[in-house]
Amino acid sequence: MKKLHNKVAVITGANSGIGLATAKLYLEEGAKVVLSGRRQDALDKVSKTLVGDFITVTADVAKPEDNKKLIKEAIDKYGKIDILFLNAGVVLRPTPTHEITEQHYEEVFNINVKGPMLAIKEALPHINNEGTILFNNSVVTQRGFDGFGVYSATKGALRAYQRVLTSEVKLRKIRVNSIAPGPITTPIFSKMGLSKDVSEEMGKGFTRQVPLGRFGTPEEIAKSALFLASDDASYINGIELEVDGGMSQI
Repeated sequence: MKKLHNKVAVITGANSGIGLATAKLYLEEGAKVVLSGRRQDALDKVSKTLVGDFITVTADVAKPEDNKKLIKEAIDKYGKIDILFLNAGVVLRPTPTHEITEQHYEEVFNINVKGPMLAIKEALPHINNEGTILFNNSVVTQRGFDGFGVYSATKGALRAYQRVLTSEVKLRKIRVNSIAPGPITTPIFSKMGLSKDVSEEMGKGFTRQVPLGRFGTPEEIAKSALFLASDDASYINGIELEVDGGMSQI
């Protein structure tokens, strides 16, 4: 039997990168998948590449009403949730502390912290007992990178919140875990607003810090998301799994 046979998974930020790779793998493993993203045109495009039982929902996780819409449409279609993967996130342009603006702070925190927390609030009544909540976090909770103070703060906040949530849902035996990717080849880097030269140099800098000497792929992260959501990880709870080529370990 497939690892996620008849399970219902909701994935935010699923129109590209890690979210899309995970949606494809979950579908291959028998799950019914709800993919959300901010752009309907992107969701329409990726829908043509997917095979299985799925729906797409246009939703901006930073907006409370969109989180309500996402969960409502998921329940209206499938009646329950077994897996909630809070994958949507944003980095924005690297900004040193003395240049941080209120707008920068609010945009990153609204998407990376407020969004997942509100999505969970809406979803919790509909998540089956012994279900799974999974966060896409980051290696930046363990290492400091110049210019990424706001982004790192959001991921640190998410890790702290995960610990509290793990305790709060323990009576329902819902497992709460997170993945902490290192540098991954996703569109998120192209959205920072950097020139090609600067982006390539930053990528080389990250690569030099990874013992395996390369960026990871969305598909490699998806395999970890499958493991943590499946019964193979039935006694794994409250952890942050580093999938970073060893970057955080040396």
